[in-house]
Amino acid sequence: MKLRQLWNSIWPPLVAVILFLILWQAATSLFHIEKWILPSPADIAKEASTGAAGLWRHTLATLRLLLLGFAIGTAVGLLMAFALHVVPFLKSSLYPLIILSQNVPTIALAPLLMIWFGFGILPKIIVITLVCFFPVAVAAMDGLSRADRVMLDYMRMAGASKGQIFTKLEIPHALPSILSGIKIAATYSVMGAVIAEWIGADKGIGYYMMLQKSSFRTDKIFLAIAIIVAISLAMFGLIALLEKWLIRYKPAKDDK
Repeated sequence: MKLRQLWNSIWPPLVAVILFLILWQAATSLFHIEKWILPSPADIAKEASTGAAGLWRHTLATLRLLLLGFAIGTAVGLLMAFALHVVPFLKSSLYPLIILSQNVPTIALAPLLMIWFGFGILPKIIVITLVCFFPVAVAAMDGLSRADRVMLDYMRMAGASKGQIFTKLEIPHALPSILSGIKIAATYSVMGAVIAEWIGADKGIGYYMMLQKSSFRTDKIFLAIAIIVAISLAMFGLIALLEKWLIRYKPAKDDK
């Protein structure tokens, strides 16, 4: 039954993607579109097979960077959300600043980080952290603030401490919201890693894209985009599986 449900959720988008690729291939062949303007899916697949070794090296570099930045960004977001929830004064004073931090374009901030911290891994990690921590922090704070009020009052009457309420009630109740924020951050981490590599790197998918742009290799740029999409989907899927494993309880639907 579970396999059938999984297949029913997969096949509609899969069919749509296959049809899109068929139409794309037919359009490039029918209208004789130049390869440097719009390569066909066959051209992109050919490039993927011929340049697999070098591309794999760039992909591994991006994976290492984004996983480290994603882990740090998630940890920073959770710690910030917990601190702001426990200390209301911090929330009233820092929460507006957290929102303002997201109004600065990452592509504009990255060059400054390179100037301040050099061209090593640190500015790249900071870029990914800035991209990832916000959805995690906001989702976690929202989930923590929506704890069951009946249970909250009951635990207070039973003499539970703030620490017990936080660990036994608020965090478990906020777990779905936290994981939703982490799923968003997982996809954002890929974007952050690519932007960081655009600014200054000697390897990685972002660096690879900049090289191919200079030589008008559109087929290789599309190949890099396909890898970015695949990594983003894989990250999202892994967090979704973790969510299903951690959250097994679903409230029964009300009878109508």
